[in-house]
Amino acid sequence: MTYLTSTITKSVAKNTFALQEVWKNIDVNSCPYDYNFHIHTKFSDGKLTPENVIEQAIKIGLKGLAITDHHSVNGYYVAQTYLKSRQEKNPDLHLPFLWTGVEINAILGDTNVHILGYDFDPKHSLITKYLQGNIPENNQALAINVISAIHEAGGLAVLAHPARYRRIPHELIPIAYELGIDGIEVYYAYNNPNPWKPSLEICQNIKQITKKYRLFATCGTDTHGPNLLLRV
Repeated sequence: MTYLTSTITKSVAKNTFALQEVWKNIDVNSCPYDYNFHIHTKFSDGKLTPENVIEQAIKIGLKGLAITDHHSVNGYYVAQTYLKSRQEKNPDLHLPFLWTGVEINAILGDTNVHILGYDFDPKHSLITKYLQGNIPENNQALAINVISAIHEAGGLAVLAHPARYRRIPHELIPIAYELGIDGIEVYYAYNNPNPWKPSLEICQNIKQITKKYRLFATCGTDTHGPNLLLRV
């Protein structure tokens, strides 16, 4: 049983050092068969139950993942409980590591974006206001405040799918960097291909900007449908 797997019995699976080490080595082949850091369940706008997510993750052989429901960590708690149960029933079963995750609507500059939070303490007072199922408004929606709340809760903040917004990545990423963003969702499938695979030209451009600012690169399928290997 690996060190990561052995820690899933904690009530909150925090392992920031391990997450940073994983992100240092993320490349075009990391998702969807090794890691997946962008998944939605029925607790926001997805079709999978958290139990379904874990069972598929085990079948795929994922090493680690995060459920990133919109403004909610309820799916994370269910999945974490399920992982603990699976471990107790079969201690020798290879289980993926589950980090806390969330996707939060925010305003970056003058643009509506999504910010992903990882490995934070969901009970921290500054992050709980973003975990009530509602889209943030007014000052609460400002990217600087969203990023700050994630950091204060001990987590890492990532700009989701930077090529899906009104402003281009070359404009948005430097602004996010100035506000303290930790990483960029570099590897993403922008045209929803089947099978899932990153949009190579777009992702390569985003990777270059990410590297320029020495930010972490992440990846995820942004699954909303019944299959972790597809977006919809």
